Amino acid sequence: MEAFLSITQVIIAVILIMLVLMHSGKDSGLSGAFGVGSGEGPLGGGSMVERNLNRWTIFFAILFFANAIALLNV
Repeated sequence: MEAFLSITQVIIAVILIMLVLMHSGKDSGLSGAFGVGSGEGPLGGGSMVERNLNRWTIFFAILFFANAIALLNV
């Protein structure tokens, strides 16, 4: 069980890092390559994509902490 939770923790951490790097920070960062910060781009409207990116980041952050707590209790 501990091995499964440890592998899951690493996978969640990598996904969370990628999600944080995709956030726009004053029109810079990795998100500029995907058009997240602007109105145009391959992903459509920037505000809707940014909102969904925020939701996914929060979801994976909560999942990361829940998994960390589960690892402490194993």
